[in-house]
Amino acid sequence: MTIQSADMNTCDGCGQRTDKLQEITGNEFCAQCTAIARSMQNDPALMQRICALIKSDLSKSAGAPPPCDSVKQRELPEVLDAVRFRTRDRELNTWYVSVSEMEGNPVEIFASTAFDRDQHLQSQISNLTTITRLVSLILRHIVLGEVLTLEKTIKQLHRSSRQKNDLPDMLTRVLSRYVHKPRPSTVENE
Repeated sequence: MTIQSADMNTCDGCGQRTDKLQEITGNEFCAQCTAIARSMQNDPALMQRICALIKSDLSKSAGAPPPCDSVKQRELPEVLDAVRFRTRDRELNTWYVSVSEMEGNPVEIFASTAFDRDQHLQSQISNLTTITRLVSLILRHIVLGEVLTLEKTIKQLHRSSRQKNDLPDMLTRVLSRYVHKPRPSTVENE
């Protein structure tokens, strides 16, 4: 599935901004990273051979995910079963919580209210959207093996924002300062 929008989006792979992204296992990639990801999916032995030829050990790179053969990522299907719960908050507002399931395991969670346009609920809705997006990201990591990154976290915060300077917008701006900073590498005992 190709994702297009009027504004630029960020590739989960290289971090470059582009208007066209391709979705693979819950990640959104530019054309170049899509080609690499597809090669890694379709022929991991070839990728390992190339790494050996160029004397690259991706597993020891700073911030790199574990080698492909140790991570069992699964695709999120286009259609999922879901269970909807109706609940009330302490102010007696009615909320609907839907949990999408895969093989009986939760992989996404959504929450909404019949009063989406109610101004006094906008802050709550924005915060709830943030929570459910981040929880869904964690659930996909737990159940599907989707790799978590700072960039993905920021993307979910950005998509949760309903207006300038709401909580998700503030968190997005603060965490975006760390995107291009080098992350400390882990010391491995050899």
